[in-house]
Amino acid sequence: MPEDPFTGLLVRFAGELRASLAAQGALAIPSTEPGDSGEEDDAVLGWMASDVDALKHKSFAACTPEELAALRRIMARIRLTPPRRRTRRSAATARPGTRPDPRRTARESMRTHGEPARLYWRRRKVRLRPLILILDISGSMADYSRSLLQFAHSAKRSAGRVEVFCFGTRLTRVTGAMECRRPDEALERAARAAFDWDGGTRIGDSLDAFVRGWARRGLCRGGIVVICSDGLDRGDPAVLAAAMERLARLSHRLVWLNPHKGDDPAFRPSTLGMMIAAPHIDLLLSGHDLASLEKLAALLPGLN
Repeated sequence: MPEDPFTGLLVRFAGELRASLAAQGALAIPSTEPGDSGEEDDAVLGWMASDVDALKHKSFAACTPEELAALRRIMARIRLTPPRRRTRRSAATARPGTRPDPRRTARESMRTHGEPARLYWRRRKVRLRPLILILDISGSMADYSRSLLQFAHSAKRSAGRVEVFCFGTRLTRVTGAMECRRPDEALERAARAAFDWDGGTRIGDSLDAFVRGWARRGLCRGGIVVICSDGLDRGDPAVLAAAMERLARLSHRLVWLNPHKGDDPAFRPSTLGMMIAAPHIDLLLSGHDLASLEKLAALLPGLN
């Protein structure tokens, strides 16, 4: 019996769809075992939730270049939503709001010869809080700085008001570099802008420069400030203490990501910089793997 042309068309379409999904699988984890053949690699590639979950909990410092590339593909899917705040301005609303709208009520009553038919209301507008990322790119953070910049690029692409700064021995604003569509190009531009990449660390001086040059101008007023650093500071502790106190006072919430925290819930700061900063921190996370960054993305909308 001759084959039904419609059945053959469905079989070919299903084969092409499976091939397309395999080619576009951003969550596909390449095998890193030595001696694997190409055919075995093709068999391993796929949307395997167990392998993806294991990779998410693997420290960036322990990942191979292939695993870091897979993590960057997953990280590009992260969407950050900063918390919202009510502004002083109000807007008309169809439902009962916080206060009446006398102007609109009077204007609409003119259609009924001065008899108000209904009471109109206004409600305060809401807007996203600013998100400021301050990333440590010194030598002690070399295993994490590139992944954290990749995370900053995803944040800049997904959220509204996002500012990105880098610091080693001095502060550098790299928000413009993060606006590039391609992550690799954005990271290259950020590396060219920050000449102190993989150098020393002066957290206090860098945060003091941020407070004096940006925070006091209103950049982080009502915003969420996220500092990513291991707390190894070579500067003056008094400068760091003063900068953290001012930054905590000017911002809405102050979050610190320290890769040394890892998955230890009983982590206590051991470096001088972290001990000075600890009293001013609202939330301390690790930031050493993708799972901790996803945790930050999940907690961010609730930081009201």
